[in-house]
Amino acid sequence: MLRKQTKLFKRAMSMTLLLGLVMNSITAAAAERFTYEEITLKELEQGYAAGAFKTEEIVKAYLDRINIYESNYNAFTMMNVNALQEAREIDRRRTAGEKLGPLAGVPIVIKEAVDVAGFPSTFGWAPLSKELGGIELIPEKDAPVVARLKAAGAIILGKTNIPAFSSDGTRASSSWAGDTYNAVDRKLVPGASSSGTAMSISGNFAVLGIAEETGGSIQNPAAAQALVGIKPTFGLVPNAGVVPLAGSTRDVVGPHARTVHDAAVMLDVIAGYTAEDAKTVASIGNIPRKGYTSKLNSLALKNKRIGLYGPGWLGEELTAETQQLYDRAVKELESQGAIVVTDPFADTEFAEFAKSAGSIGIESIVYDMEQYLKRLGPNAAIKSVHELIKKTGETPSALAKYEEALKNPDAIPDLSKFTEARTKYLHIFNGVMDQHRLDALVFPQMYKETPLLHSEDKIADTTVPEINIAGVPLVTVPAGYYKSGSPFAIAFVGKMWSEADLLGMAYDYEQATKHRVAPTLLAKP
Repeated sequence: MLRKQTKLFKRAMSMTLLLGLVMNSITAAAAERFTYEEITLKELEQGYAAGAFKTEEIVKAYLDRINIYESNYNAFTMMNVNALQEAREIDRRRTAGEKLGPLAGVPIVIKEAVDVAGFPSTFGWAPLSKELGGIELIPEKDAPVVARLKAAGAIILGKTNIPAFSSDGTRASSSWAGDTYNAVDRKLVPGASSSGTAMSISGNFAVLGIAEETGGSIQNPAAAQALVGIKPTFGLVPNAGVVPLAGSTRDVVGPHARTVHDAAVMLDVIAGYTAEDAKTVASIGNIPRKGYTSKLNSLALKNKRIGLYGPGWLGEELTAETQQLYDRAVKELESQGAIVVTDPFADTEFAEFAKSAGSIGIESIVYDMEQYLKRLGPNAAIKSVHELIKKTGETPSALAKYEEALKNPDAIPDLSKFTEARTKYLHIFNGVMDQHRLDALVFPQMYKETPLLHSEDKIADTTVPEINIAGVPLVTVPAGYYKSGSPFAIAFVGKMWSEADLLGMAYDYEQATKHRVAPTLLAKP
């Protein structure tokens, strides 16, 4: 494999200036570092177009890398044994001149909670792990986001680890597969529940990944592992075929990527209406005509009014080092032409309301789980909540507290308190944005450093559950590192459906700073 990578590298470097651009991310020390480390979509696409790469070679290189490091990071719950065959088919179609999708030949990973037809769905829960003697659930159809990714030509390498029922925003410790480790530093929590996806993308196991959030599960792992994450507006991306925690109220599916551009391209593929998910009707008319890459430019921050973090939002004080890193990020925003507004939520009731509202919306879980299980198909081993409990002999802790709902899982839940909370959040949020004429908020994603894996500390996020209940979008961007080496990230937050604008500003910041550093992975001795 080493000779093959070195030969590929020399061949590519001897080609035209275009191929020189393609290989920007490839180090001369091919024998010591992963040949495709930090490769971007543009570089990959240009390499395919110029004939420098074959999809089979790319996919095999990623699988070889996974084989070396996976045992020390535990990112995956299962691998796609057909990945190389699917890669060869993309190569055949490209050689034949067939029209290919925007992600043709791109290695990706899918969060365990998202259904892939023919692949086990375990919920991260031991009673559904065949490997541990549990019941095997095999979905008969893809989740809509997976169907769209396949249609775009992406190659799914595998499904990635989560905590049981995705019900942890910090670690995957409750997973039947055990902990996933942080690609930046194994001592740190990986962020959850999209732990395995974040590790895979940050650790260069794949180019793009599907994450999913109810309460921080896109943004927390992205921030903890120096990634771009997009937590989209509720209803923009279908979440049918995704194991629910709050499917009717808060759950959203979004990308993990190493660059803003790549995340935006993935969002273009997965966003939009489908009859399989009625919530997505709200996205009609709210997707930019020219897509989510249309506002990516180096002037996107110029004259933009940016609201800064302060006591009016959350009331949690930043640690001294977090404040220093945030102050630097604010100066970087200003150097790109942004106009900053200090603590725009001061003198509002936002912080007080956030504390009183708590984490609301999970009360739909039993109903949402019933609908999810029905969707698995007529031949699935479990097709209802009552069957789930009877056949496993357990009532999952995520469901157990909703005793009344468990009596009739098909009963539509009373979400009046949740809708009141979302209405109040949006009233305050939109009012502040309008009053100060803000284009976005930019906050430190955490108010203190990422905790250690084997501590009992949780990630100290600044935007959970507030934005999840409100349903507004957020984009995380790497913004440096603590003295310890732990990543620091900022979060761009905006009004509903403002993803394109947020991505433009995030891109401008990313290109001006380029704070992300590729992690150095460690193989198990």
